[in-house]
Amino acid sequence: MKRVLLLATTCVLALCQLNATEMIFVKKGSNGNGTSWASAYGDLQSALTRAQAGDQIWVAYGTYVPTANQDRKVSFVINDGIEVYGGFEGNEIRLEDRNTELYETILSGEIGSTSTIDDNSYTIIYTEGVSESTIVDGFTIRDGMANGFGDSGNVTSCGAAWFNNGSNGKVSSPTIRNCNFENNYAREGGALYNYANAGACYPYILACNFVANKCDFDGGAIFNDGNYGICSPIIKGCYFIENESTYGSGILNRGNRGEAKPIIENCIFAGNVSIVRGAAIYNNTEDRGICEPIIKTCRFEENASMVKDEVSTTSQRMAIYNKENATSSGSLVIRATTTKAPLNTNSEEKAAY
Repeated sequence: MKRVLLLATTCVLALCQLNATEMIFVKKGSNGNGTSWASAYGDLQSALTRAQAGDQIWVAYGTYVPTANQDRKVSFVINDGIEVYGGFEGNEIRLEDRNTELYETILSGEIGSTSTIDDNSYTIIYTEGVSESTIVDGFTIRDGMANGFGDSGNVTSCGAAWFNNGSNGKVSSPTIRNCNFENNYAREGGALYNYANAGACYPYILACNFVANKCDFDGGAIFNDGNYGICSPIIKGCYFIENESTYGSGILNRGNRGEAKPIIENCIFAGNVSIVRGAAIYNNTEDRGICEPIIKTCRFEENASMVKDEVSTTSQRMAIYNKENATSSGSLVIRATTTKAPLNTNSEEKAAY
């Protein structure tokens, strides 16, 4: 009898947990209430407004913009615990049935005139104080334009594709998987800006492609800003291709009276260009800060800067693994591996993430 009661209780709890997760559907051109593919929302903002922690949003292929009224300050705000998945045809019943390559789902900053990018969204996605259970998976995020003139940490000038805000005592650590960041432009952090001003950022960035993103100053693709806080993302299985900046075209890590200790593993940096230093990665320590990235089994090919360094740092405290046959300058190893596998953004290695 006790076993029967225990089994019944377990089943009830499982059903309660299942019912606690709501599936919300989005499909371009639809005009429903989001309860099914047949009754999907036609825009992502409606789904995000409705979603609560634990919910999943499934988004079918097509292009979605943050706003229809050309307000550049409007972003897709993703709150804590919400999972957003792209890459669906619009009839799937299981997450594993989607095909992100065949059914490209685009989050675009192109909200104004198509003849110019100067009136595009300042930042396409915004997260603040979210946990790793906040998931964005399977999107192309492109054409953000953070060309404002604010200071570091200003959403109008940093992170054109994604601004992740862990400032003022918050901790912001979203999970970003299987996403393409393309053709985004900012003053700092061309694609992604992790801001830890008196707070912390520990995002997981897995199997993403950062291609042709640009910024005027620092961090062509990613800027990890440990400004009086801690900014230590995990970046694995990512490609950084043809990004541009003044310093750190692929990734810029800054410890300014704070810490930047990212783990950068199994990534490829190719064809990135910095005007001054850090064609792939630049590590900047300021005012008693700490900048100690771990760079493991990465590959660097044909990256260019004025001083001809691919990985550059203002401090020699940095760990790079797989040093066999690596080139170095002083105690700074600038090539983590000499392996020459083909550039294939759909490789099995990336699929593992």
